[in-house]
Amino acid sequence: MSKSIRNKIKTTAIAFLLLMAAGAFAQNQPQIAQKPEPLTRILFIFDASQSMLGRWQSDTKFNIAKRIISEMLDSIANLKNTEFALRVYGHQYQFPPQVCTDTKLEVAFAPGNAAKIKSRLRTLNPRGTTPLAYSLEQSAKDFPLCANCRNIVILITDGMEECSGDPCAVSKMLQKNGIILKPFIIGIGQDFNIAFNCVGTYFDATNEKDFRKALNVVISQALNSTTMQVNLLDESGRPTETDAAMTFTNVATGKVMYNYIHTMNNRGLPDTLVVDPLITYHIDIHTLPPVTIDTLQIIPGKHTIAATDAPQGYLQLKMAGNSNAVKGLQCIVRENGSFQTLNVQNFGDTEKYITGKYDLEVLSLPRLTIDSIDVSQSQTTTIEIPEPGIAVFRKSFNGYGTLLLNDKNKLTRIYELNETLTLETLYLQPGSYRIVFRPKNSRATLYTVEQSFIIESGKTTDIQLYKQ
Repeated sequence: MSKSIRNKIKTTAIAFLLLMAAGAFAQNQPQIAQKPEPLTRILFIFDASQSMLGRWQSDTKFNIAKRIISEMLDSIANLKNTEFALRVYGHQYQFPPQVCTDTKLEVAFAPGNAAKIKSRLRTLNPRGTTPLAYSLEQSAKDFPLCANCRNIVILITDGMEECSGDPCAVSKMLQKNGIILKPFIIGIGQDFNIAFNCVGTYFDATNEKDFRKALNVVISQALNSTTMQVNLLDESGRPTETDAAMTFTNVATGKVMYNYIHTMNNRGLPDTLVVDPLITYHIDIHTLPPVTIDTLQIIPGKHTIAATDAPQGYLQLKMAGNSNAVKGLQCIVRENGSFQTLNVQNFGDTEKYITGKYDLEVLSLPRLTIDSIDVSQSQTTTIEIPEPGIAVFRKSFNGYGTLLLNDKNKLTRIYELNETLTLETLYLQPGSYRIVFRPKNSRATLYTVEQSFIIESGKTTDIQLYKQ
């Protein structure tokens, strides 16, 4: 066999092995259930008030606007998971008189209805007034109930509210109730930024070119998600902290939008997230204690980096000697000087905490308090308590018993014996103790007995009460 043939066989064998290894690796990966893509529903609220008949460069404002909207609909008519609807105001009643209920849903949401919207636009004629707030309020009825939808309003107008309504208040109410995301407003002919900035995201269109550009930007922002990353900073200001749970909440509605575990990608950088850019977020980082990022506004189409200080170290709890002596022993962890429980940590575990000082209360018998424990950046602080001893209480009679800790001749109650048991075993921290006991059926105080004893680590002490 020639050398070239042997090399080809060797190369083929290596490729086959790599292919098999890749297949095995893929099979061993967890299967992630993909969340269904939401249905995006875009409602156009179109101004057909009398002022839209005004001349604007090559034609009337109304004709230019509906022509550009129709052209845009042609380009996006076949998008998946997207539906459109058309509400018009100022087109049913001639002004004067002023009719402030002049608004109507002309084309309802439905798949593939772009042609129907275009057809209705061709037959519209501007006639009346501008009931902006009322039109926005009525738009709440235009969105059928849907568990997985993004509801978006694009308001196109050449004027401001003429019916004493408050578009800002209505928009805020619709967003708070989760009916729509923050609206888009395109102002035709002049700058209405001051009037509409509180309603939603405003775009100024002082000429035809600007209107076409604004509409394209709005549609792009409405349909496309945006990338971002969360940097959890250590004490040196570097984004090295990770593996913390994060909750993204819609500030307007209070609804939880996303839950993630913070992850570093294969380049050692915070992983990229894909989020809805039309939402203002509050982010809770579930560290101990938690940290937050308030009022995060995403810039559509631009990678956003959100950062917060989250320097962390480790707290290890262990027991000297036989670590299995007390299973399930726990410790309350509080921030230094606080009475509020931050965490309950099991002995034998190591957990992360934001750097700083903490107070510990070990739920042993008796309880141990350890104050002002330092947790430092990327360091492990180890707290070790003595191995307990065992106290076996043998009672000839059922009765009432109180276990007292003898600390510098001061007796402190730490436990009540079970009055129904004649044999009881307790794990106690090393130290000096006294038991005070009286049989249940004895009706005189003089039948009280007491006994002092010492507990040593790892040793068992028998305490006989009322020997027979």
